[in-house]
Amino acid sequence: MMRDHRSPSCASRAQIASRAMTTAILDDIGRLVSVESPSRDVAALTASADAVAELITARLGSAPALVESAAGPHVHWSGGGSPKVLLLGHHDTVFPLGTLAARPFDVRDGRATGPGVFDMKSGIALAVHALERAAHAGVSLAGVELLMTCDEEVGSEASRALIEARAAECGAVLVLEPSADGGALKTGRKGCGTFTVTAHGRAAHAGLEPERGANALVELSRRVIEIAQLGRADTGTTVTPTVAEAGTADNVVPATAWLRVDVRVEHDDERLRIEHSMASLGSDDPDVRLEVTGAINRPPMPESASTSLFALARESAASVGQGSIEGVAVGGGSDGNFTAAVGVPTLDGLGAVGGGAHADHEYVDVDALEPRCELLTELVSRLLT
Repeated sequence: MMRDHRSPSCASRAQIASRAMTTAILDDIGRLVSVESPSRDVAALTASADAVAELITARLGSAPALVESAAGPHVHWSGGGSPKVLLLGHHDTVFPLGTLAARPFDVRDGRATGPGVFDMKSGIALAVHALERAAHAGVSLAGVELLMTCDEEVGSEASRALIEARAAECGAVLVLEPSADGGALKTGRKGCGTFTVTAHGRAAHAGLEPERGANALVELSRRVIEIAQLGRADTGTTVTPTVAEAGTADNVVPATAWLRVDVRVEHDDERLRIEHSMASLGSDDPDVRLEVTGAINRPPMPESASTSLFALARESAASVGQGSIEGVAVGGGSDGNFTAAVGVPTLDGLGAVGGGAHADHEYVDVDALEPRCELLTELVSRLLT
């Protein structure tokens, strides 16, 4: 039988090229995931920032700046020129040191796994690869900025001012947080924050003289129900007691007890109501003092903030043959909340498609990496040209 030595079809060549591009993205994701970066661990975050900087330098041809902060280094890269668009993300994760040993980066059955792979090491790699492709296609990267912060998972206290300043300068923000279900973009987000309620009572022997004590746990338990009832389903407000701790020993009246409360709101008037209600919490026991700290530190991101960019994203998706792309409002917060709140058009959820954020089963859909990168490349190119 004679062999057919003809060159492969255009479709076959395209498939081969697509697989090669996906492999390149996966390799870079693997490098980032393999450098652990738990929030608040400055040494680990410094190593992670170095890894992000090395990737940017290798792919884009110039080194980013490492912006030192109390939380660790943020990574900031600029293509020069007048700022036009900020690609925003973070390199910290929720997973403690040692997680990588138990769950190393792996690619199997169409899924990439490992600590932080979905939220959001893949988003970093996608952003860098999209810019590299745009440059190779002849698009000048003048006007593009990349900012990958180190404290998003713990409230962005050390990065918020920098995020807001760069967003205001650029005038448009694309957030590389993971997509919503099915690859949908995130067009709105609830405002969110955490409160801590601490009851300060008085210890005493629980058997010999409990009447001499002031039970902080009993008082806090009364407040738990009151706090949970602050939620309003009709306005999208959720108020959820999540973590609590009290006491020191079985036979001691608890002198202290504390509770953490997760709050999500869709509207700013609800933020004001919740903050006032939490600050107004009182104690039924005159011998127990309540202390309330915290706030809704991420303001709501209204869907109006993403209107223009989402329309452009839909045009971009159609132009690269991806058909219609969906947009949804979600309950989780991101640094996009801050950029939207200062009046800058913001579109979120442009990172990887997958699931299981913050969980052991976190994963990225490998087949969706190349289409996602293609969409982002087209969107950035349109914003620049």
